[in-house]
Amino acid sequence: MIGRTMSRPSSKSDRKARKSYTLSLRSVEFLETTKAQRRAASVSSVLEEILQAAQHEQERLSIGRAVSDYYSSLSDDELTERGQWAEFALGEFSNTERA
Repeated sequence: MIGRTMSRPSSKSDRKARKSYTLSLRSVEFLETTKAQRRAASVSSVLEEILQAAQHEQERLSIGRAVSDYYSSLSDDELTERGQWAEFALGEFSNTERA
């Protein structure tokens, strides 16, 4: 009987692609220094962390813009009503704490 190793299917985020990019010497030095400071396994892992942080920031800004656009689109009456609901909810929350 021949044994087989079962591997779990990799998700899209687990997959990697080998790419080659040309970077300035300053960028390479930054990545190498950051790798040493973080005691990272590789320069690729440092670059991956930097890119993920940039993606998260982009997503955060996008959500912020969407929320801002939503509230900017509300009429004065809708804003007033939302404010009244907020006051009501805060009052109920305060009543619950006292009980």
